Amino acid sequence: QVTLVESGGGLVQAGGSLRLACAASGRTFSSYAMGWFRQAPGKEREFVAAISRSGGRTDYADSVKGRFTISRDNAKNTAYLQMNSLKPEDTAVYYCAACGLYSCSDSRDEYYYWGQGTQVTVSS
Repeated sequence: QVTLVESGGGLVQAGGSLRLACAASGRTFSSYAMGWFRQAPGKEREFVAAISRSGGRTDYADSVKGRFTISRDNAKNTAYLQMNSLKPEDTAVYYCAACGLYSCSDSRDEYYYWGQGTQVTVSS
């Protein structure tokens, strides 16, 4: 069992930056690949980024490539999502998730554990 808690969301102007954190507790954090997803009002939850257990492999949705960076610190049991050049269309609730494979894809079905989400609002 893994418990995930996101933090770092908030209100920011377009062009600004935010850094989300996902703190994990429970089983060994380094046993899980991690992902970030987001859900805007009235839309399905969508993949944002993923990182392998070691951090050596990352993957991004096309909509965030070049603007967002996923990382992890296994010593601190924490994953991060650095978001730069934010746009109003990035407004959503952001969720972190843990997957039991070495490296996970953009499929929600691969992720076993989910956090409660943190709101990100980008004003124009």
